[in-house]
Amino acid sequence: MYLYFAALRENMKIDIHTHIMPEHMPNWTQKFGYGEFIHLEHRNCEACMMKGDKLFRVVEENCFKEDKRIKEMDDTDVTIQVLSTIPVLFNYWSKPSDGLETSRFFNDHISETVSKNPKRFIGLGTVPLQDIDLAIKEMERCVKELKMPGLEIGSNINGENLSDKKFFPFYEAAEKLGCALFVHPWEMMGEDKMQKYWLPWLVGMPAETSRAICSMIFGGVFTAFPKLRVAFAHGGGSFPFTLGRIKHGFDVRPDLVAVDNSISPEKYLGKFWMDSLVHDKNAMKYLINVMGEDKICLGSDYPFPLGEHKPGRLIEKMKLGKKIEKKLLYKNAEEWLSTTH
Repeated sequence: MYLYFAALRENMKIDIHTHIMPEHMPNWTQKFGYGEFIHLEHRNCEACMMKGDKLFRVVEENCFKEDKRIKEMDDTDVTIQVLSTIPVLFNYWSKPSDGLETSRFFNDHISETVSKNPKRFIGLGTVPLQDIDLAIKEMERCVKELKMPGLEIGSNINGENLSDKKFFPFYEAAEKLGCALFVHPWEMMGEDKMQKYWLPWLVGMPAETSRAICSMIFGGVFTAFPKLRVAFAHGGGSFPFTLGRIKHGFDVRPDLVAVDNSISPEKYLGKFWMDSLVHDKNAMKYLINVMGEDKICLGSDYPFPLGEHKPGRLIEKMKLGKKIEKKLLYKNAEEWLSTTH
């Protein structure tokens, strides 16, 4: 589907972690009569994300205008962006039928964006994981009809860990469909207790991603579904850097940790991917040493401030050698997504 000349592949970049939203959305709070669904209002040259009737965030045009996005991709030498929705739009808290409606709206928008620029974009879908049957049906539509290689999901579903057995039919269906999963932190634990200093984003998000990884390891997800292709955002959060503590806890208190899976956590290294968004060369060196050069994919969190503003610049500045550099900049992403360019 995505065809490139060999010469272009020499300098290709696939950014697996970018977010997009439609320029125009229904006001679902008014339509459904409850909740704080996000919609976008354009006011005095500003695009305002409204949460119900309250301002949530002001976003720039690159969050929803494809031409602006492509120009910035060209300016930063990004060949392909993998598009996913903004996590606040998951709407897992809503009624299942309403969550399905919003998911379908965002998936159709991403699919349309990809269809207009198939050489520049790859789309990931979103599904209403508050209802597993509906989530599986929408995943099937994303893969079979919209030709998406994967989905983005949250690090927890309404407070429930990704290890919960209720999600196993979803993982089974994803494995059978060959549907990749990108796990992104959201609804960070303890968020209401640390609003000052932007701590939910600086502290909560790394912990939330580690929560997701540990849950899937200790819950036996990777053992039960060995062909499931999962990538985690933000360099795996705090997981790689606290792996020693996690393993030690597994060893000394198996009665608390190994209750659902007796396989040591370090045995799962190499079984999943993570993006490269760590902002620091020493952290990147450690990430490569722990996770392996085959399991790290370029990810920038475009177009938000906490992202890498020139995607891949950290990797390029580290002079890792062409072989490793190519893996991190695009080859590992192709493996995770199972796409050929």
